[in-house]
Amino acid sequence: MNAANDQVLAERARIQELVEGRTLIDSLAETAQRYADEPAYSDRNGVAEGWRTLTWSQTREAALDVAEGLAALGVQPGDPVAVMATNRIEHVLADMGSVHAAAIPMSIYNTLSPEQVSYIAEHSGAKVAILEGEDHLARWKTALDSEPGIKVVLIEADAPAGDRYTTWDQLIEAGRARRSENPGELEERHAAVTPETTATILYTSGTTGNPKGVVLTHHNVQYEAVSTLEAAGLAEERQTQISYLPLAHIAERILGVYGPQMQGSHQYCIADPSELLATLGEVHPTAFFGVPRVWEKIQTGIAAKLAADPNPDNVKMVQDSMAAGLAWVEAQEVGGTMTPAVEEAYQQAEAAILGFLKLLLGLDQVRWAGSASAPMPVETTRFMAGLGLKVYDVYGMTETCGAVTANGPGGFRMGTVGRATPGMEVVLGEDGEVLVRGPVNTPGYHRQSDATRALVDADGWLHTGDIGTIDPDGFVSIVDRKKELIITSAGKNIAPSNIENYLKESPIVGHAMAIGDSRPYVVAVLTLDGEVAPIVAQQMGLEFTDLADLASRPEIRKLVQDAVDKANERLSRPEQVKAFELLGNEWTAESEELTPTLKLKRRVVNRKYSDIVDALYA
Repeated sequence: MNAANDQVLAERARIQELVEGRTLIDSLAETAQRYADEPAYSDRNGVAEGWRTLTWSQTREAALDVAEGLAALGVQPGDPVAVMATNRIEHVLADMGSVHAAAIPMSIYNTLSPEQVSYIAEHSGAKVAILEGEDHLARWKTALDSEPGIKVVLIEADAPAGDRYTTWDQLIEAGRARRSENPGELEERHAAVTPETTATILYTSGTTGNPKGVVLTHHNVQYEAVSTLEAAGLAEERQTQISYLPLAHIAERILGVYGPQMQGSHQYCIADPSELLATLGEVHPTAFFGVPRVWEKIQTGIAAKLAADPNPDNVKMVQDSMAAGLAWVEAQEVGGTMTPAVEEAYQQAEAAILGFLKLLLGLDQVRWAGSASAPMPVETTRFMAGLGLKVYDVYGMTETCGAVTANGPGGFRMGTVGRATPGMEVVLGEDGEVLVRGPVNTPGYHRQSDATRALVDADGWLHTGDIGTIDPDGFVSIVDRKKELIITSAGKNIAPSNIENYLKESPIVGHAMAIGDSRPYVVAVLTLDGEVAPIVAQQMGLEFTDLADLASRPEIRKLVQDAVDKANERLSRPEQVKAFELLGNEWTAESEELTPTLKLKRRVVNRKYSDIVDALYA
């Protein structure tokens, strides 16, 4: 144990030395010099077709203009600057510009209600809000009415009358002029920024109650970026990636903002995540991160196409090839053994169909594929392995600045979230809770000292709220959220995510929520997959008007019943779903059942569908 501890501390010291004394300001300056003319960020805004692109030198120059523009608006060192916008160049520049003004950028989820935005604006003490369009301005109306001191920069929306509003172009113009008039001002601000300065405050999307503002320092984010890139095997060269998750999400910030500033990678930013699959086919990234729902969508899409193929020989060829792909990936797991026969079978499958399928998906150039944010169904991991793709599941949270455990090229095991990242300590508490200690832990919640004390104990262990296991090889598995474990009226402890993942293995099931806390047995509320279910219905010759109509059809309900029965076969008796209801609507962040990162809001589902749940127990 001591030898293992010594190794962890040695790894920590090595990475600490790499980022010692540095800030994001230093990293961007070096990257802009090293990769001056290489592409940095691209998006589709303001171009008829293709992409508009900034190089790394242009990115830094624009960030400095933004910094001076914010200073001209009265932003002082330490002032919070809120940003609500889609993934686009201006969003990244607003973030970098705030850092270079010695201010604190805060990306805010685009889907938050006016009341939630008002809470964050007041609680954070935001001085400026940089907003993209009319919808964002509407979400900020309540906050702006109650906080008259907040100034507003509008990227695309027309500026209302009044001194508090300015446009993005005016901000850049004012910043450029101020830079020429006061060439030494930014250097003075930069000198005051240290590794322990707050780099961002991220208000968690929250599955319950008001969001908490997680403080992350320059040291936090730079250590995390280095350790993540090392664990992923991506530390040696620039990558091509797609930025589509909200920039308020810690994974997108590490992979799309902080990592690239330190590595010089190229990010293609898309405003609408529904464009992701098409963009994959165009960009062919070398590294790709997908939340589980993205991988599930890819899986159900391929499964639906196979189901629609009338030629059984084609279907068998794909299935046999994917079996060879799965065997090839399994042979590379820790404890697995690669044989010439397995390698040869995979190469034949790759040449026959797997390479073509990955090319169609735009995943043919991927060197690293990752997943996190919610439990990844092991069957989805195994399905992607059948394509010859290793989807490395990782684990972390906003409060740990992202990943603290990771599967990767250096060692992986499907069905787990990997081993501790370099320099991080990960142990289990007496009740099985995952505890984390190391340089990526947040110093605390913004203006919430009681919540901070509940999060990090006196010995520096951060209490994640997740129940986990650690196998003899050090691989961590997450069972469920501590507060979300179901305890039935008979006293049985049940992990709902395990049940839900089994239910969602059916291509026609979109979302699933298992319920049973303080109840005699488990029931489930299900939705149809809005893309796959209609295709299946058409193949069955069913006529229907919408999802609600489809959900009422006996033929579809039988398919869902089959999915429940299949899941129950793999569950213990107390875990089995005794009754379910199939809803006629989809769950989205806008309809409030999901967070912006597509996690279930269990309290919302319980509240909205309480009558349905009660009926299942009637």
